[in-house]
Amino acid sequence: MIFKLKSRGHKNVTSLHKSTFEVTKDAEIGPTADCIVGTSADKSMLNFPEEFKDKIADSNTKITVILDTENGHDEITGFGHEDLTLTHPTDIVCRKSDFTCSRTLMIHADKAACDLDEALIEDLKNEKIMEVTIKLC
Repeated sequence: MIFKLKSRGHKNVTSLHKSTFEVTKDAEIGPTADCIVGTSADKSMLNFPEEFKDKIADSNTKITVILDTENGHDEITGFGHEDLTLTHPTDIVCRKSDFTCSRTLMIHADKAACDLDEALIEDLKNEKIMEVTIKLC
């Protein structure tokens, strides 16, 4: 199962956060938003089909998030969980920890914002478009 969305970078992308990364529908972010790598997303978790949400609500589901820009590429792997509600209207957060809330897409991610591909982050700092692909296995 695959779900795709588009977002864009922002001049305030720093990608320094050590335990999460986030894509948001918000157009503006401040300089302290060190986990946000994508803004102005064209979709949120509210747009996920029900069967997609059902599969994420299973701790055995492996989730891969693929981030692509003009010059950069990265893949992050984590897992679903039965406590994931996927109900936040603007934010999609991937976490290295096992913390869950309405903003959480996956837990036990193998990368956070600080681990992402340098070319990808450079494109995002220059406000380039990013395609986000979410794959479930």
